[in-house]
Amino acid sequence: MDDLQVNREHKDRLFNFIFGREEHKDWTLSLYNAVNDSDYTDESLIRFNTLENILYLNMKNDTSFIIMNMLNVYEHQSSYNPNMPLRQLDYTNRLFSAYIKENKYNKYGSELIKLPVPKLVVFYDGKKEVEDEVILRLSDSYAKELKDKADVEVIVRMLNINFGHNMELMKKCRPLYEHAWFINKIREYQNNGMTINEACDKVVIEMPKDYEIRGFIMKNIAEVKGILDTEYNEAEVMELFRNDGYKEGRSDGFKEGRLDGFKKGISALVSLVKDNTVSLEVAAKRAGVTEDEFKKMMDEYATNN
Repeated sequence: MDDLQVNREHKDRLFNFIFGREEHKDWTLSLYNAVNDSDYTDESLIRFNTLENILYLNMKNDTSFIIMNMLNVYEHQSSYNPNMPLRQLDYTNRLFSAYIKENKYNKYGSELIKLPVPKLVVFYDGKKEVEDEVILRLSDSYAKELKDKADVEVIVRMLNINFGHNMELMKKCRPLYEHAWFINKIREYQNNGMTINEACDKVVIEMPKDYEIRGFIMKNIAEVKGILDTEYNEAEVMELFRNDGYKEGRSDGFKEGRLDGFKKGISALVSLVKDNTVSLEVAAKRAGVTEDEFKKMMDEYATNN
């Protein structure tokens, strides 16, 4: 589990807020049918089994459910992560453990346990350009000269759901198309200088009235704004900490041209701490300083802003 832990008040990403809810199993079933080229119509076949304690940045970001003896583990990512097979392996293992416990199976017994077939999918809408579909394999993490001898493989199907990609998939699942449109418009207005709140208000007004998710978004607009604000703050911080300029600025005495990256990273972390989105301990660890040093940074930040 990543060590950057976020307040549990922010429970979901927008993707899972839409597709991982009991009240809209019809949207989940539509997504499942689109991904698997099936045509089920009975949404009661879906049984959610999302793991509440499997948290990325302490944000519940995966949706899992069983349908027709198939275990579907869906995850939304707004940043490219080649390690998803490793993470999905952990999710699947825990889901299997829960399944075995729920059904009172004995994995040490002589009788073969029948398990639901796992299908692992990542829905990606980050800024990195990727193909409509990418297959990620756990074996890509193994030493090249030994990977053919591995006894464990995990395959994850990553689907690009940025607006304009995977149009056949979008046609089969209208709510997915609408989600992609919504996120694309939010980003467009953010790039023009709008805040999340301003962008959300404008996009909701512009959203076509026949969009299935429109009523749901409007009904839950306050929570949608909070979700998106948390998502974008998280994405910004993670991007800054991946940036070599930030790392070099921190470790090499703030070389010319590197200080801006460092300042932006600290500024973003300070904001997250103030909003109770991340803890002081975690923020200090990310910044590579002690908690007392980070407190001083916060004081300096408050004085200068």
